[in-house]
Amino acid sequence: MEKQVYLIRHGIAIDRALSEEDATRPLTEKGRKKNEKVAKKLKDIGINFDIILTSPLLRATQTADILEKEGLTKTLETFSPLAPNGNIEDWLNWWEENAPETVALVGHEPNLGNWSELLIWGEIKGKLVVKKAGIIGLNCPQDLSPFGNSELFLLTSPKWLLSQ
Repeated sequence: MEKQVYLIRHGIAIDRALSEEDATRPLTEKGRKKNEKVAKKLKDIGINFDIILTSPLLRATQTADILEKEGLTKTLETFSPLAPNGNIEDWLNWWEENAPETVALVGHEPNLGNWSELLIWGEIKGKLVVKKAGIIGLNCPQDLSPFGNSELFLLTSPKWLLSQ
């Protein structure tokens, strides 16, 4: 039995130079609108999450809120290991304890790409990049460690997803 993990990068945020603190950088209007379109498209194609875990940084929580408001989940939680430089082991411990069928992780680059590579290949290769508002989908085995044993089934930019 496999479970699905969707790694979703936050939308376009205001420039770092315009914010005193990285953690409080909000989505731009363009970023918010693009996330709303992506969320609607995900809903239209029948994607639903048992839970969304989000980085505590504002741009990620705003992205997760948009996904929740579109009806993609009934459960949304802030999860500090999704902040930049978070530890995948912390998520893995949570995942093994909670075992949802489908989970969305809303976070940042390079973490999301690196975590995906660890789950697929068991090592970071620096080859997978998640665009802003982009998504990676993985099938992760339930009966053994997902590290190096997961299968990529989706890697999409918002531009491609919205053109379908």
